[in-house]
Amino acid sequence: MKKKERQQKVVDEVSINRQVSSTFLAEKLNVSEDTIRRDIKELDKKGLLTKVHGGAISTMQKLYHYNEDVIYKREEKVVIAKKAITLVEDGMVIIMSGGTTNLMLAKLFPKNLKATIYTYSLPIAMQLAEHATIETIFIGGRIQRNSMVTTGIDVIQYLSNITANLCFIGVSAFNAEQGITGEGYEVALVKKAMIDSSERNVYLSTSNKLNIRLNYDICPLKEIDIAITDLELDDPILKPYIDSGVVLM
Repeated sequence: MKKKERQQKVVDEVSINRQVSSTFLAEKLNVSEDTIRRDIKELDKKGLLTKVHGGAISTMQKLYHYNEDVIYKREEKVVIAKKAITLVEDGMVIIMSGGTTNLMLAKLFPKNLKATIYTYSLPIAMQLAEHATIETIFIGGRIQRNSMVTTGIDVIQYLSNITANLCFIGVSAFNAEQGITGEGYEVALVKKAMIDSSERNVYLSTSNKLNIRLNYDICPLKEIDIAITDLELDDPILKPYIDSGVVLM
């Protein structure tokens, strides 16, 4: 089977099933999982599907209805979200970055929470819109189709005029030496602007993001206000962070 034909079948399977795993596609198309992962990566860049951990989902599904079944480490993210909610009070102004951990937090906010929340993430804005007492403000700009967040100077300038009580930032990588880092330059710039616009910044990180270093600096260790993970505080993985003075939950 030629590459073009195989990739079309991948797109077709995602369109039909909304969610498929790399294993399923490899077996169905009789190729290796590495081949399927490369196909998914290429198709994701073309905007024909959305790459997720372990497979792919349809782009339309991600935009309009994020199926919880495809959220990687869902239970861990529920644990993090429940910890984060304890920091929220009525009347707060909050900024939220993108990512599925923040998406879970948005879903689990108390239905009677009265707050104003700014976000540059379209899926999170849509989730927040289901809360009748939350005033949701979507920060417009150039949309990155893969992550469905806005970036660019307009977003950064908008954030510079906000003073928030709390900022919840989804973490791609957290390292005891370098602090918080990210894989995209433009998103890293926007997250830095969010940090500058908030009185207190809370970093949400599943344990698989710990001890990882990516290309773009977001926040050094000494400037972290609070970091929330899915781990218990006595977990040995957290010791270097605690020894460095990071406030963990």
